[in-house]
Order: sequence, then structure tokens, then C-alpha cells
Amino acid sequence: QAQLVEPGGGLVQAGGSLRLSCAASGCTFSSYAMAWLRQAPGKERGFVAGISRSGVSIYYADSVKGRFTISRDNAKNTVYLQMNSLTPEDTAVYYCAADSRRLPIATMSSQLWGSWGQGTQVTVSS
Repeated sequence: QAQLVEPGGGLVQAGGSLRLSCAASGCTFSSYAMAWLRQAPGKERGFVAGISRSGVSIYYADSVKGRFTISRDNAKNTVYLQMNSLTPEDTAVYYCAADSRRLPIATMSSQLWGSWGQGTQVTVSS
């Protein structure tokens, strides 16, 4: 399994931007689909964005389309989430996830992802 580390996160005002990163180790990074999921207080963990092994296929939750961008650098074993036009509704713990199986990235249950980062808090103030 991949080991995932997510530095970053933090506090930002509404309308602001933030970039999350997730560094992978202990795996062949290019063999893993990657995703970002988030969990707000009192809510279930949900899909935010996902990217295929090659980076060709990208998926977003409707709530973040046009505002968030997922990307990956296979040479650096890192996946990113650029978040723009943030709103208080984006406040959550953000998790990086990875899986080497060929699963439907955008629709599969969050519980199926094989590897997880520790999570990083993103707080958007109004």
C-alpha cells in the first residue's frame, strides 16, 4: 500500500485560494489512481476530485467543478488540489486517497480506497 502524507491545509477567508499536496511513498506512484475526499463535521466523507494513473482522466464533484483543480506529478510522486473561490461550505478535513485497482474513481464508495493520508484541516471563514 502507498503511504500518503499531506502537509498544508489551513485557514483562509471566503473567496480565497489554497493548494493541498499529497506525497506518496512506498509504491509505484504511477500505478495508483488518486483522489481527494473531505469530511465536514457531522457529515460522511465524500468524493471531491479524482485523477487517473496517467492524469488523462479527471473527475470532480459537482460542488467543486470550476473552482477546484486536481493534478499529479508522477516524477515527484505527488498529487495536488488547487482550491479557488473557497466558501465556508468547503470547510472540512481533506483526505488524500490512493488505489492501484481499476475502480470507478468518481463513484465508488469512499471506503474502498486502499490507502489514506492522515487528513488536513481546511477552514474557510466568512
